[in-house]
Amino acid sequence: MNLKKLGVICTLLSTTLLGSSIDHVQNYTPEYNANPAQQGAINKSATIYFNPAGIMRLEEGTYFTGGLQIAFGKETMKYDKKTGDKSSNTYDADLLAPIPNFAIYKIQGDKAYFFTFGPQAGGGKLEYEDGVSGVKVLEDTGYKGMSVKAGTNSATGENIYAQATLGTAWNVNSKLSLSAAGKIVYGYRKLSADLKATLNDSIPLATSIDSERTAWGIGGQFGLNYALNETWNIGVRYDTPIKMTFKTKATNNKDVHLNLGFDAFFPQYDDGASYRRDLPGILAIGASQKINDKWTIFYGGNYYFNESANIDRDVVTTDPLTGEKHSGVEYKNGWEISLGTEYWINDKIAILSGINYAKTGANSKSYSDVEFALNSILVGGGIKYLPSEDVEIILAISHYFYDSDSNDKYGSLANPLVYEKNISSVGVSFSKKL
Repeated sequence: MNLKKLGVICTLLSTTLLGSSIDHVQNYTPEYNANPAQQGAINKSATIYFNPAGIMRLEEGTYFTGGLQIAFGKETMKYDKKTGDKSSNTYDADLLAPIPNFAIYKIQGDKAYFFTFGPQAGGGKLEYEDGVSGVKVLEDTGYKGMSVKAGTNSATGENIYAQATLGTAWNVNSKLSLSAAGKIVYGYRKLSADLKATLNDSIPLATSIDSERTAWGIGGQFGLNYALNETWNIGVRYDTPIKMTFKTKATNNKDVHLNLGFDAFFPQYDDGASYRRDLPGILAIGASQKINDKWTIFYGGNYYFNESANIDRDVVTTDPLTGEKHSGVEYKNGWEISLGTEYWINDKIAILSGINYAKTGANSKSYSDVEFALNSILVGGGIKYLPSEDVEIILAISHYFYDSDSNDKYGSLANPLVYEKNISSVGVSFSKKL
């Protein structure tokens, strides 16, 4: 048996990213899904996350904000066999991920103090009940006698990062305010997979893995807000890189005939492994433009310094078909731009809308069966409701239109694999001046 070909099915499982850069997400609050251009906004719900220096433009007092988003949809991979069987094989994983957040902050005189909790990266949990497309690639690349019955292979992946931020903001003068904060992040990445097959119609093949990678990291956040005049407000935020050294605990059941397991192709998921997968630094810049008393336009952009981050760069893997050794995938820097609006139809109700384009910085060589960071366009909308002067409620909905992309890493041995996503999100937030 050509053992290298077995590695085709050994895929790195991860969750969906809701349109951002590699591991990072930006949907910290539900209001982002209705209007993703929050970098220069001033409001009770989202400013504390996206433009913390901007909270100094709010009234004095203590504020609480909390929200819940539900992301749902599918991640899909497709493979057309090169053999006489021209059928298309499609593998879907359903996503249903709750995303909570809450924050509390107090503004007193020329100073403020704040605490936030919420998502930082990742997404939720994906389950491929019918396995992954690599199984069909394995059969199609010519291993004689390889037979995999339906329902005998499956894969599950999880990728969750949570953050807590503690910081302060202060006025320099009536126009300029600054912020500084410390941040702690917890990362959790899980891989569970199993395969049962028959070789030469007689030899049973079975291998499985149940692996968890966890890490803690700390970093800083610095912000600037400048109220240029009554029309324009400008916000700038920089989140430092966060070093994350993931350590692995795993149960790896190797095939008894071949002494081969999933860890041979993904050493970062082997028991006792320790590798860095850092979160890159982010530079966020935005502005809000008040057209009149009812209508405000928002502009925003983020830049992700992926090239300077160690994202599993030290992991050396073996190419499943050629046997060549490869170091971790290098990513390019990512970026995104946003445009949003807020229009008050009366004193209590505003209509929110926005659009965002995200270029992740990932190339197709980094794609595996269920980890693929695709470029996307987010379109969102929502309603902001003020039942009283001190209470704000937001209902938001968004949809992510992802680019479809392919990976031809198997060259002439197999057709390219096609990767697609289809994800939406709904959310509600509640904010109150205490």
